[in-house]
Amino acid sequence: MLSVNPETISRLIDLSRAFHAKESVVIPQEPNSPSDDWALQALADHGDDEYYGEFESIIDDLEPDQQQEVVALMWLGRGDASLEEWSDLLTQASEQWNERTAEYLIAHPFLAEYLREGLDLHGYESE
Repeated sequence: MLSVNPETISRLIDLSRAFHAKESVVIPQEPNSPSDDWALQALADHGDDEYYGEFESIIDDLEPDQQQEVVALMWLGRGDASLEEWSDLLTQASEQWNERTAEYLIAHPFLAEYLREGLDLHGYESE
């Protein structure tokens, strides 16, 4: 069971799709951990983007444990672990959490697909 409202996740999916659909968005290869500063570098030119701004606002309004859940959901949808290992993903997300969660998430080009898959694995209907 997710503590983050699935409608909130769906909005994050929509915003990330819109953000990544822009031609000028270039995201480098994925980092080794959320603490890497690559996301900040990749997003430096997009700070005034309306989609990114709303995405960041939604993430920042979540409690840290909810932000960690969104990260774990992305990892689940990406195939880093199975649903049976959900608690391990949450633990890992908790251990690696920092205040740059929005930057870390949006810097993944396939974020929308990963979150959608994560919701599906948790039994929430696809859009």
